[in-house]
Amino acid sequence: MTASNFRRMGAFLAAAVGLAPTMAAAQQSAPGHPQYGQIGLQPSVTPIMDSITVFHDGVLMWTISAIVLLVLALLVVVIVRFNARANPVPARFTHNTLIEVIWTVVPIVILVIIAIPSFGVLADQMTTPDGERRYLGANIFSFGDVEVPAPALTVKATGEQWFWNYEYVDQGLRFDQYILSDEDRQTQKPGQPRLLAVDNELVVPVNTTVRLLVTAAPTGVIHAFALPSFGIKVDAVPGRLNETWFNARETGIYYGQCSELCGKDHAFMPIAVRVVEQEEFDAWLTAFEGGDYTAANATLAAVE
Repeated sequence: MTASNFRRMGAFLAAAVGLAPTMAAAQQSAPGHPQYGQIGLQPSVTPIMDSITVFHDGVLMWTISAIVLLVLALLVVVIVRFNARANPVPARFTHNTLIEVIWTVVPIVILVIIAIPSFGVLADQMTTPDGERRYLGANIFSFGDVEVPAPALTVKATGEQWFWNYEYVDQGLRFDQYILSDEDRQTQKPGQPRLLAVDNELVVPVNTTVRLLVTAAPTGVIHAFALPSFGIKVDAVPGRLNETWFNARETGIYYGQCSELCGKDHAFMPIAVRVVEQEEFDAWLTAFEGGDYTAANATLAAVE
């Protein structure tokens, strides 16, 4: 590798480091959906996503960075020491027991280091809070410093072809959620993102644990309910009821999508969850229980 190549590589790395804070700031500016030029994960608003973020930015990024630097160093050593000019007579040996033991044992150790916290994060997603069990939260190695209350609301999400149906189980209320066409979005909700805006958001209260039951229509196909800012992704399987939960600590609209290839309109099956204050949710639910879903939505302040 020539000196000019090293200079180019150095300039590229310096530019990347310089751009990273700008991109990170853009990512944090508007949570709930992907941003142009965004790197990294969407900002977290739930204990589950806190764990995922710390796991990704901590264990995974440090591990992969160390592996990349090691491989780069080995490549440089090979290029410098074992090219035809520096090493005209190649060695004749074919085995090295120590090296073979190292490259077998070290990957196993790395996988164990990655597996232990990943199992904890996965268990958090699959275990609905009972008000007593603690969760990993922002510190993935804390073994549970985040208190999460028991569920106060149960919602059933059913994947249809190709839209979502939601039911507030205890209240016996249900509605459908369809993607807005670009024309309707510009007319009704111009500030919301294209291909993610829907006609009716799922409304839930802030700082409330929501039990989410996920399935698909019995005569339909497999879907998947995924919300990046919440850190949840659950398969929606016909004839099967899967369960997860979330507890959003910030109000706003958070978007996701069906993440299972489910047919011709898979790309047009977004998810939108609107997190509101408890008083707003109570007023909305009262209006909805009165039988007028349009009037219920009118009780909520407009969100662009």
